[in-house]
Amino acid sequence: MRTLTILEPGKVKVQDTPVPDPGPGEVQVKVAACGICGTDVHILRGEYMGDYPIVPGHEFAGQVTATGGGVARIRVGDRVAVEPNIACDNCRNCLNNRQNFCLNWEAIGVTLQGGMAEYVVAPEKAVFATGELSFEAAAFMEPLSCVVHGVERAGIELGDRVAILGAGPIGLLLLQVARLRGGVEITVLERQEARGALAEAYGAQRWVRDVEALSAGAYDVVIDATGVPALMAQTVGLARKGGKVLLFGVPPSGAELAVDAFAVFERGLTLRSSFTSRRNSYQALALLESGAVSVDKLVSHRLPLEAFEQGVSLIEKGGDEVTKIMMVPDMAP
Repeated sequence: MRTLTILEPGKVKVQDTPVPDPGPGEVQVKVAACGICGTDVHILRGEYMGDYPIVPGHEFAGQVTATGGGVARIRVGDRVAVEPNIACDNCRNCLNNRQNFCLNWEAIGVTLQGGMAEYVVAPEKAVFATGELSFEAAAFMEPLSCVVHGVERAGIELGDRVAILGAGPIGLLLLQVARLRGGVEITVLERQEARGALAEAYGAQRWVRDVEALSAGAYDVVIDATGVPALMAQTVGLARKGGKVLLFGVPPSGAELAVDAFAVFERGLTLRSSFTSRRNSYQALALLESGAVSVDKLVSHRLPLEAFEQGVSLIEKGGDEVTKIMMVPDMAP
């Protein structure tokens, strides 16, 4: 099969590798769509945890082509999406329902071979049937599950005024879930006009291009979806007294965050971050299947494995036309 491998930071190769056979309790999936995530970019640049060489890709969906012994819930022919975070379910954190901080944590596309290949194997417990969802929509299960967990941590309440910094694919998912959670006045910061228009289409009451256009101390909840430390630092000044801040975007490893510590204290703010998800895949699929969260407008590019670096370049340049880039392993180069 054709497999895209990050050999080491900055070095990528598409090569032929053996099709992986599913072991006991495992499922083999023929990958139909795999999104490029900011985490994949960080792994390529050597800015995030990752074991090299690694096949990236943790946002993917496809069809089951084989199952190992003992698999009962998933069948050959099922259309599925895969939850990439693999918890041991037996350490102190797992037993306290903190599977995202599993002491033996592994992740498909980060420490285990991922979805930017024609086939991948995964434990049955990480595989979810997606019914009639398109493969592209199903590939959003993983990022949406992270968003659901993040919005839960943000503590949005009915009638809240919410500011979201960034209207990339994650920001637009955060916007939709924030509305479902009770946010009624949502303002989005986004410099790209096409993304700003998408934010309005998905229910933002207002979008602005410059952070200076946001009202200081005006928002019940402020969410950063950029991972840019300079913007993350400004969330504190945007939240009202007693307000909440969620740092959701992934910054580069080692980046420092300069926050006015006295402002946090004097204004009684709650600052939280959010790491991956915690058993939120069923919620994410329910939102996608019901149409409560829409991803129809979020895919801007579809590329073969050989164009991975082109896709990363598009994301890093942040052009107005770029939203979610889907890698399609079956696509000819």
